[in-house]
Amino acid sequence: MSGTFRVPAPVNEPIHSYAPGTPERAELKAALGRIGSQQVEIPVIIGGEAVRTGKTHEIRAPHDHDLLLGVWHEAGPAEARKAIANTVAARREWESWPWEDRAAVFLKAADLLAETWRSTLNAATMLGQSKNAFQSEIDAACEIVDFYRFGAHFADRIFEQQPISDRGVWNRMEYRPLEGFVYAVSPFNFTAIGANLAGTPAMVGCGVLWKPSKHAVLSGYYTYKLLEEAGLPPGVINFVPGNPAGITEAAMSHPDFAGLHFTGSTEVFQSLWTTVGRNIATYRSYPRLVGETGGKDFIVAHPSADHAALRTAIIRGSFEYQGQKCSAASRAYIPRSVWKAIRDDLVDETNELRMGVPTDFRNFINAVIDRGAFSSITGYIDRAAASADADVIAGGEYSDAEGFFIRPTLIEARRPDHESMCDEIFGPVMSIYVYPDNEWSETLDTVDRTSPYALTGAVFSQDRTGVRNALDRLRNAAGNFYINDKPTGAVVGQQPFGGGRASGTNDKAGSAFNIIRWLTPRTIKETMVPPTSVGYPFMEEA
Repeated sequence: MSGTFRVPAPVNEPIHSYAPGTPERAELKAALGRIGSQQVEIPVIIGGEAVRTGKTHEIRAPHDHDLLLGVWHEAGPAEARKAIANTVAARREWESWPWEDRAAVFLKAADLLAETWRSTLNAATMLGQSKNAFQSEIDAACEIVDFYRFGAHFADRIFEQQPISDRGVWNRMEYRPLEGFVYAVSPFNFTAIGANLAGTPAMVGCGVLWKPSKHAVLSGYYTYKLLEEAGLPPGVINFVPGNPAGITEAAMSHPDFAGLHFTGSTEVFQSLWTTVGRNIATYRSYPRLVGETGGKDFIVAHPSADHAALRTAIIRGSFEYQGQKCSAASRAYIPRSVWKAIRDDLVDETNELRMGVPTDFRNFINAVIDRGAFSSITGYIDRAAASADADVIAGGEYSDAEGFFIRPTLIEARRPDHESMCDEIFGPVMSIYVYPDNEWSETLDTVDRTSPYALTGAVFSQDRTGVRNALDRLRNAAGNFYINDKPTGAVVGQQPFGGGRASGTNDKAGSAFNIIRWLTPRTIKETMVPPTSVGYPFMEEA
């Protein structure tokens, strides 16, 4: 016997406060001590088996050069090819599982993370990626839980969509996973992105080859172990940290390559798209390409903007997690009257932000991810300080003596086309252009044409006409648009995330739009009493 099963109705996972005296604070402190004092050895994982290649790399905390968290083994083309073969084989069995059994694995992972795994994933993210407790909580705990609970719910809704049937015919739609394997390439900045890029295609029956960022191997490894404890069969997701070029070449030249689930730079995504085009005749199917890439995210203020709300949004939206969010605000357009009113307070509050190690919960700002990021970001700061077209009005200091620390920096640009207003900096740098109050319409045009990206943006206006103007004129400038709020912090199920133009394919992580990309439908028509005569009535004589 069977029934029509429905996954539990999802609700967003509550965010723990980690305030002094709370149990979660004590648990997290203990996990930080445990993970910070041990040195884990992370293998490549193929078919559930640990593969130690012998080519290892150290995992050091970005905020403390002396803190060695472990080592990870690097996969190369040989390991990638072995993992692909294993993934393709494992997918055949996994696909045959009833949907409710596959969903149960991810629902169990969500519950395990909400309870017993929460402090471990948070601590690994805080230490390995230099996130404070709150930023880690909304990422490594709540968002992963939400991705899996809402993902199962959205998949259920997709499966419910069925064609109509005429008399004597039963039409059905079967939703199959992609034939072959999905290549998931995840970045350093969100643990939840790795969990989603690998987990969501697997949930609906795909096999996945997962290459995490070299800067997020620690949290990626614990995410994999969480799924393993939840009952994910060996080989459904194979974990292959390693050489990007070698793994990518092995994956994207393989006939069974069926999809790319990617978050990273625009340049890399475009190169991968080019590779797919070059290899298109090699593949058994046309691969699905889903990518979320860069952003030069904006805040535009109307003369009627609420001053305190705007100031708070600039600081939180620009400097949380050191500006290393693809959604982080990095350019703002403020009318002169508003700027006169908020400038001094904005500068003072920015300069007062505490910076240091994430294990000190008083710190708002931690370290940027590595030396490459440090050098790139400080280069923009130095050039702005030396430019006749810009002034560094807050922050601007930096040091790599103990960790990769950069003070939150405000740049006032005299031209809207100054490089800091146009380039994706991906760090704790906000550039501000002050415009005449009577040039609101022209400023909206400037916002729209300045950047090739279209990820997130926000308007601050107490005048509804100003809101309406921005919504209309900036319709294609951001895939996630915010009214009187910072342009970061999208919540699964509430603000599906993704952008267009050079920011990606806008397949909206955390929604049914993304999930359906990993499915390929089959239409089935069953005729109950089939015709037995070739002729049609029109052929008869009058």
